Amino acid sequence: MTVALHDLLPAGLRRSWVIDGTCPDLDIYSLFRARQIADLHRTAIIDAKGVLCYTALDRKVRCLATGLRDLGIRPGDVVGVQLPNGRNAVVADLALAALGAVALPFPVGRGSLEAECLLRRAEAVAVIASIEHRGNRHAADLHTLAPALPALRHVIAAGPGTAPEGTIPLSGLLRCDPAEFAPERPHPDSAARILVSSGSEAEPKMVAYSHNALAGGRGNFLASLMPDQAPPRCLFLVPLASAFGSNGTAVTLARHGGTLILMDHFTPEAAIDAVREHGPTHILGVPTMVRMMLDRLKTTGDELPAPTALVLGGSALDETTARNAARAFGCPVVNLYGSADGVNCHTGLGSTTPDADGRGVVAGRPDPRVADIRIADTDTHEPLQDGATGEIIARGPMTPMCYVASPDLDARYRTPDGWVRTGDLGFLDDNGILHIVGRLKDVVIRGGANISPAEVERELAAHPLVRDVVCVGVPDEVMGERLAACVVPSAARTPTLDSLCAHLTQRGLEQRKHPEHLLVVGELPLTPAGKPDRAGLRQRLTGSPPPKREPAAVPFARTG
Repeated sequence: MTVALHDLLPAGLRRSWVIDGTCPDLDIYSLFRARQIADLHRTAIIDAKGVLCYTALDRKVRCLATGLRDLGIRPGDVVGVQLPNGRNAVVADLALAALGAVALPFPVGRGSLEAECLLRRAEAVAVIASIEHRGNRHAADLHTLAPALPALRHVIAAGPGTAPEGTIPLSGLLRCDPAEFAPERPHPDSAARILVSSGSEAEPKMVAYSHNALAGGRGNFLASLMPDQAPPRCLFLVPLASAFGSNGTAVTLARHGGTLILMDHFTPEAAIDAVREHGPTHILGVPTMVRMMLDRLKTTGDELPAPTALVLGGSALDETTARNAARAFGCPVVNLYGSADGVNCHTGLGSTTPDADGRGVVAGRPDPRVADIRIADTDTHEPLQDGATGEIIARGPMTPMCYVASPDLDARYRTPDGWVRTGDLGFLDDNGILHIVGRLKDVVIRGGANISPAEVERELAAHPLVRDVVCVGVPDEVMGERLAACVVPSAARTPTLDSLCAHLTQRGLEQRKHPEHLLVVGELPLTPAGKPDRAGLRQRLTGSPPPKREPAAVPFARTG
C-alpha cells in the first residue's frame, strides 16, 4: 500500500504558477537531465571522493534507478534515505526522482526510535542507509526494525565495509546496466520528496513537497540570491537530508545547473578548508556553525575567497555574529526565516547584518514567487491590517502538499484555502517588510536543530526514578539554546544526568535531543491555569527574571 499524499492547495492555483513561468513544470530528473545535456562535463559534486561531473553523475543515477526498478520500486513508492552528505545521497535523490518515487531523506545520527516512526508512517517500501558512519550503523539498525515495518521490503546498505546480512549492497545496484532504462515522467505537481521537521510535535512532522514546489518555489529562493544568474557553487554545511538541505539536489543541481560542495560531517576546520580550496559562491549553514568557524579564523588569521552570500537559517542570528561573519567572509550575510512547513523570507544581498527594532527582528520582504506571507488573528485566523501583530501564515509556489499520514496536522496547520499556519508571531510594516516578534510553538532550537520537549519528556517519564518531568530550553552563547530536564524523583534515589541520557539512548533518542542540564525539584511549580510553569523553571535554571510575553528577539524558524 502506498501512503496517500494529497494536495491542499487548489489545483488551479498551482497551474497559475506554471502559466506565468514561476514554476518550470518539469520533474526534477528531467530538469537535471536538461542541465547535463547542456554542459556534459560541468562539475556536479565535490566531496571526499573528489570531483564528479554531470555526465558521470547521470550514469550513476541511471544505474541505481535500474537496480531499484528491478527490486520493484514503482512510481509513488516512498523510499527512506539515511546517508551523510556525499555523492551517494545525491545519486539516491535523482534515481528516485527518475523512477517517479518519493524520497524520504533523514539525517544520519537520528535514532532508531525516530527512524522507525518515519518509515512506518510513510509506509516506506525500502530504505538506503549507511553501513557505518561516525560510529552509527544505520543499515544494521534499520534491518533489525524491518519486522515491525510491514511495508518495508528492502534495506540497502551504502558505503565502505561489509553490508549486514539480509541487506542489499548499494555498490551492487550501482553496477547495474542502465542501457535499457527509461525514466518515468511524473506530473510536476506530484510528490517528489518528504521533508522531516521535528517542529513542536512529540513525533517528527513529515511534509510532502512536489517537484514544482522544490525546483520552482525553493528554486526561486536561491535564484533571488544569484545576482548574475551564473550556476552557483553551494557549500552545504547542513545535511542534504534536512529541510534546509533540500536546496541541494533539486535546486542547486536540477534547477540551476550548479555545483554541490559537500562534507560528510561538519567541523569548522573542514568547512574553512572547503571555502579556501573550492571558492563557493554560496555557503548555507546555521549561525552556530559560523560562530565556530569564526573562532578558528581568529587564531589563524586566514583570508578566505569572498562568496556571493553566506546564507544562515535555523536559529537566531545576532548582530554581532552577522557583523563578524560579514567581515571575515567579505560578503553579505543573509538572515533566512524559513521552515519545512512551507515558509521562506530572507534579508537579501543588500545588507550585512539583520536589522532590529523594539518590536522584533526584521526578516525581509516576502517574495510571492517563493511564498506570499500574511498576518492572521491568532484566534479567528482572519487577515490583519499592516502593522498589527498576529500569526504568520504563508502560501505560494513552495507551499507543500500536505502533512504525511497526519490529518490532525493538516487540520491544525493548514487553512481551508491552503495557507500554512507557522505558529510564529509577526507583523508586516507599511513597506511590506516582515518582522518576527515571537512564537506560539514550544520548541527548543539548539544550534539550528529542533528539539521537541514533549518528545523528550515522554521518554524520560518512563525512567524508573522519574515521577514527573518538564523539559525547557535555557539560553546558551554558543548553541543558542540547550535543553534542561526538570525532574521530580519518584523515590529516595535521585537520577543523574548521565543516567537519564543513557536511558534516552536505550529508547532510541539520538544524542542531539539529550538534556544538557538537570534540575531536581520536589514538585513542579504550576501556573494559575494548572499547567507546569515552564517560565518559572527556566528562571530557576538561569537565575534571570522570567521572559516577557513579547520577547524582543526570537530565533528564526526551523530550517530553510
